Formats: sequence, C-alpha cells, structure tokens
Amino acid sequence: MQVKVKKYTKKKNGLYHILFENGKVLDLYEEVILKYNLLIRPLDVTMMYEIEKYNQEWEVYYVALKYIKYKARTVDEVRVHLKKKEYPIDIINKILTKLESQGYLNDLSYSKSFLNMKILTTTHGPSRVREDLRKRGVSSEIIEEVIEEYTDDIQREKIKKVISKKINSNHNKSARVLKVKIVSELLNDGFSRELVLEEIAKNPIKDSPDLVKREYQKIYNKLSRKYEGEELKYKIRQKMYQKGLNYEEFY
Repeated sequence: MQVKVKKYTKKKNGLYHILFENGKVLDLYEEVILKYNLLIRPLDVTMMYEIEKYNQEWEVYYVALKYIKYKARTVDEVRVHLKKKEYPIDIINKILTKLESQGYLNDLSYSKSFLNMKILTTTHGPSRVREDLRKRGVSSEIIEEVIEEYTDDIQREKIKKVISKKINSNHNKSARVLKVKIVSELLNDGFSRELVLEEIAKNPIKDSPDLVKREYQKIYNKLSRKYEGEELKYKIRQKMYQKGLNYEEFY
C-alpha cells in the first residue's frame, strides 16, 4: 500500500509537519523528506518505521549540535547528555561517530585547549588538569599525551607566582604557618611535590619583625595578668610557638 503527502507545514529548526492521506502525522526533518522524496512520490507504508528511525537520527544529531554549539565538549560529555534524553544507544553511537568525522568532536583538540586555558587562567597543576580531563571521559592515552606539554619549566613559573602572591597577601601569618599553607595549596592544585619544595627552598619565607613584635605584645598583655618571671616567659614562648613564631630572635 502506498500513501501520499496530503499537506505539509514548515516549522522551526528545519522540521516540517507532514500529514499523509491515511491520516498519519509526522514531524520530519528536511533531510528525511529529501532522502525519501516524500513531496514528489508516494510512499510505501511499510517504510514508515525506517523513516521514523532515520528522522530520530537527525533529531539526535541536532540535539548534540545544540549542546556543543556554545561550549566545547568531549565525546563522553555528549554521550552522557544524549543518554539522559533516553535516545537509543545505537543511534547515539552512530551520531557521535558522525560528529567526530565532521570535526565537531575531537578529544585531543579539546584536551589541548583545556590544558592551555588552565595554564593561562588558573593555578591548576598537571595532576589536577589530568583529573579534570579524566572526569570528562577523555582516554588515558590522550590525557598523558597532552599533559606532557605541561613542562617542569611551566610548573616552576606558576609555582613562583603563587608563592610570591601568597607571601605578599599574608603578612599576618608566621613563616612556618604560611609555608605549610602554600605547600598544601600547591599540592592540592596538582603540582609536583618535588618542584614545590624546590621553589620554596629558593624563596625562603621569613617572619616579619613587626609581626613577631605585634603578636608578642598581644600575648604578653594577656598572660602577664596571670603569670610572671620565668613562668611568664615559658607561657609566652609556648604561645608564640603555637603560632609558628620564634620571638627569641628579637627578644
């Protein structure tokens, strides 16, 4: 049995509202209409399922394109997005392959751009970048190839900047406390422990005399109400040590 298109109306996003003579109504993409010449020749009704499946492929294709239109995505990110919409897995895989062949999806290019962006705009080290890419579904092979571009020299420069910034913005912390804080933050941000300790050694952090005097005076004012003599000195030394300060260098 064959059936013709009785009426069609153009909709948004490349869709056409198609009414067949047998009362069947479908919203079809232009590509589907052209492939099967629906506006020119009668259609064998046994092909309806084939047409609807082919139409769904185009639906998945355009949904994927919309998802990557304003932000680059990995193959796996697009796969997860399409799965949430409960499209058939065979169609999802077919469309992902198509998008890769067209250059819309490329995990290697994505990963290189991602790395460059992180180097330029964040304090994230290679280990953190590696983990971020892994979470986005990038293969280990691609990740390791890309991470090689995050050289030790680049790490050193970023570590130096972080150390300098932290020193200049933490005048109220002791050298010991500040050093622990800086090392901890750099390691958490994914930098090499070896390089972090090397750069810390090259940029020794010293206690500010003003900080030591200020903290000493605050502690003295508080403890001198309860203690005196050697006991007072011991208590002050203990409190200063807890703050990471050695006041004996100045007193």
